[in-house]
Amino acid sequence: MHTLNLGILAHVDAGKTSLTERLLHTVGIIDEIGSVDDGSTQTDSLALERQRGITIKSAVVSFEIDDVTVNLIDTPGHPDFIAEVERVLSVLDGAVLVVSAVEGVQAQTRVLMRTLRRLRVPTLVFVNKIDRRGARDEAVLRAVTERLTPAVVPMGRTVGQGTPEARFAPGLTPDVLDVLTDHDDLLLTAYVEGGVPDGLLRAALADQTRQALVHPVFFGSAMTGAGVHELIAGIRDLLPAGESDTEGQVSGTVFKVERGRAGERVAYARMFSGALRTRDRVSFGGGREGKVTAVRVFERGSAARDGLLSAGRIGKLWGLDGIRIGDSIGVPRPSYEHFFAPPTLETVVVPNRPADKGALHTALTQLAEQDPLINLRLDDTRREISVSLYGEVQKEVVQATLADEFGLDVGFRETTTICVERPVGSGAAVEFNGKEPNPFLATVGLRVDPAPIGSGVEFRLEVELGAMPYAFFKAVEDTVKETLDQGIHGWRVTDCTVTMTHSGYSPRQSHAHQGFDKSMSSTGADFRGLTPLVLMEALREAGSQVYEPMHGFRLEAPVDTLGALLPVLAGLRAVPRTTETRGTSCVLEGAIPAAQVHGLEQQLPGLTSGEGELEAAFDHYAPVARGTVRERPRTDHNPLNRKEYLLNVTRRIGG
Repeated sequence: MHTLNLGILAHVDAGKTSLTERLLHTVGIIDEIGSVDDGSTQTDSLALERQRGITIKSAVVSFEIDDVTVNLIDTPGHPDFIAEVERVLSVLDGAVLVVSAVEGVQAQTRVLMRTLRRLRVPTLVFVNKIDRRGARDEAVLRAVTERLTPAVVPMGRTVGQGTPEARFAPGLTPDVLDVLTDHDDLLLTAYVEGGVPDGLLRAALADQTRQALVHPVFFGSAMTGAGVHELIAGIRDLLPAGESDTEGQVSGTVFKVERGRAGERVAYARMFSGALRTRDRVSFGGGREGKVTAVRVFERGSAARDGLLSAGRIGKLWGLDGIRIGDSIGVPRPSYEHFFAPPTLETVVVPNRPADKGALHTALTQLAEQDPLINLRLDDTRREISVSLYGEVQKEVVQATLADEFGLDVGFRETTTICVERPVGSGAAVEFNGKEPNPFLATVGLRVDPAPIGSGVEFRLEVELGAMPYAFFKAVEDTVKETLDQGIHGWRVTDCTVTMTHSGYSPRQSHAHQGFDKSMSSTGADFRGLTPLVLMEALREAGSQVYEPMHGFRLEAPVDTLGALLPVLAGLRAVPRTTETRGTSCVLEGAIPAAQVHGLEQQLPGLTSGEGELEAAFDHYAPVARGTVRERPRTDHNPLNRKEYLLNVTRRIGG
């Protein structure tokens, strides 16, 4: 018996949750298939999921196929909840990407497949809804090949598509050899020398699928069950088993955190090696330690049993206070990079009852613990809390969650885009210990230089590491990164190198026969207090440019609507890069400010008589237009204003 941790991914409304229900019914876990529309599915348990008919939180169900235990993770399809998908990717052995035979390849489909290929996650493609009117199997297969990956292997064909009697007829076509021989010289040699036995062909298909070199494509219907038996066989025969080093050291990854009935944290974890039992003590999150008070392992459906969480399995853990999504358990695993773009929108959350401000802060902090891509900005001056978002639907979810789980009635201010700042040139500043106007017992010199786009922030030393206690260097480095959350214009500063050029401190001193006197000796607080002043002075000398988020867009519409579309795109500051005519349709690709995407979505149906199709996803940051100043209110002590900063930090203006 081996375990396969399988993700089901798709663009919203492709039928992913319905397929999950059909799989569970086919393998005997449930007796009756639930309905997304009726809110009766196994994996959509939140009230808002049932109301809206969409998946918001990932959910785990378990079933067996012969000698394979499958832990199936149903993920959200709506792009506003891409963070839920991101955290699941790090624990998958394989995936099924669902594509609608009617709507075809959509924006989120492309984002997901691009990420699955980059991470080399073995993936099967299931073209759903072949029984629906308007199903286009050949057109969708071409779109998969052109827009997702050319390395696809159709596992059969559809019969009677577009009718309730549509079915899947399995069988490989001769074209499969063209795809497989690209990656297998032995197969190519056998083909040239006279033929490839069926056993060798299917072995090569399984091997290349497990290496994520090719992607088998199945056709079917989650509603009627067509093609589902063949998909189940593909899951069993073509996808790899998970790592299961049960004798190794404990090592796992947390991909979801939720609150239990008593408010306790419950961690969903995938174990890669070793095993965990109740009452085991284990390290997690890079240095913390806790005792596991309960373990539940998924088995036959969504029910879980108490017991052992061993390598290869997914389970729920209680007792690890402070654990967060992405934490390693036991031996740390390489931390995964963010696979998707960060949120580009934010809004201020406003309690409708002023007395709820304290409770709102607590509730939002708990939500942020469960979602590492939800960032909170606390503005103590205005007593406001801003939350980052992927889209307007996510705002509704935050509102409903606050109402249902915390009893808080909230509203929102207007949604705005989140910009970034990048240094324009180089700048340096230094303040010396004991020299006016520096009131801190510390010497800090910093230089800010631009760095390549996408490199983030790097801290370097040009002073000897032994010149002062390491804790002081660490205080400077940590404060640099914290301070760069708000640049000259209030936005996060990125893509720069900060170099420490000067350092100095007052050694530990005391008066005769008395204890340590911090008024005569440097502490970490001196370095934490001085660093923002020096850093912002260096950044001011370097200068910074504000960049706004840009989405790449693909717009397909009738040719005769192009004349109406182009002026609207220009008014929204969209820049078409390519225009291609395909019969009576045209395809425009280009870039548009993230702030304008929602406006284009609203206008598109009227401009194209309902026939326009828009795909848009974050692509890059671009300088804001000349003459446009994008300022963001500060939430810190404002080191750009020395007098204000020192009054807040030291209650004095000078040394």
